[in-house]
Amino acid sequence: MSEPTPELRAAVRLNLTPGVGPRTAEVLCGTFGSPAAVFAAADADLRRISGIGAKVVGALRRTTERDADEELRRAADAGVTVLHLGGPGYPPLLAEIPTAPRVLYVRGTLTPNDAAAIAMVGSRRCSTYGARTAGTLARSLARAGLTVVSGMALGIDAAAHRGALEAGGRTLAVTATGMDTVYPPQHRGLAEEIAANGAIVTEFPMGQAPTRGLFPQRNRVIAGLSLGVILVEAGRKSGALHTIRHALEQNREVFVVPGRIDDGCDGCLDALRDGATLIRDADDVLADLGGEWKRPQTASQLSLTLGAGDNRESGVDPAAPKESPRSLSDVEAAALAAVPVGEAVSVDVVMESEAVEQFGPGRALAALTTLEMKRLLRRLPGNRLERT
Repeated sequence: MSEPTPELRAAVRLNLTPGVGPRTAEVLCGTFGSPAAVFAAADADLRRISGIGAKVVGALRRTTERDADEELRRAADAGVTVLHLGGPGYPPLLAEIPTAPRVLYVRGTLTPNDAAAIAMVGSRRCSTYGARTAGTLARSLARAGLTVVSGMALGIDAAAHRGALEAGGRTLAVTATGMDTVYPPQHRGLAEEIAANGAIVTEFPMGQAPTRGLFPQRNRVIAGLSLGVILVEAGRKSGALHTIRHALEQNREVFVVPGRIDDGCDGCLDALRDGATLIRDADDVLADLGGEWKRPQTASQLSLTLGAGDNRESGVDPAAPKESPRSLSDVEAAALAAVPVGEAVSVDVVMESEAVEQFGPGRALAALTTLEMKRLLRRLPGNRLERT
């Protein structure tokens, strides 16, 4: 194991401190500037912060650098990479959210392309229709170049991961346990596939067992890693609705697959009633995410897209480009211009071009996906692009 940086060691130490959850960590770091500065602060200065009492101060003093070093050694022995907020490799979309995890454990590989990700959640006890729909959506979205994010739970989560894997795409699983625990245990094989074709991520330390209260906390990370969240099938008491609430708080898109009114889909129907975007297939999602995607402020500001612009019923030739280059957004135009006429270039070349880089990886990758959907770009083997 390489020598950890002081910033990483301090972040891990803070993450290990009992009684310091995401909100408390955000308050502490917001006040003092960094995890290292938190530990360097005097007891009296710590106690001046609202909500920080003797118990938290005592816990901070008892958690040592040695504890952090031991935790990093355990992670390294398990083949797990540990990232910290503000450090290299930390997902840029996740860094944007309130209470972003100070530490992220990664088994597998995170890539810049994962900035173009879509989450999918729903019932653990889903119907055959729900599982089939989740799998179909995930396959189509993965083929379009999006990374599929979910929680590796039974039901909809598992169907989403498997759909992405079947399409040869990437998928990320966000867990509510330490990296040395697979939950549910019957997903050990699925976990291995995900780690080999994406990554398993968690904010929880090694050895953390599954605990009911940690799953809602985990769900904010699922939304945070994604441009939007798809709710496939959920009742009113489904834990998946926590992910939807986090998505709205984080200004992410919320998409809902309609379900039967008598078949455990009350949560989906409530979300649609409150203004979430109804989708029927992957094209609906891709169209909504394209280029300058919306970042809604509240559920009431979300707009339904029932049948809008559906070429399948309009008689438009589906093989024709849907829009001319003159109708492209700024980021789409920059991405298209970065692909020379008559040449095939790698996605990395496009992403690193000065004109595209200014928009950030998330917007740039979504723009590339939109240009493919508009049939202005074509993806070739080796992750290369060429103009059509």
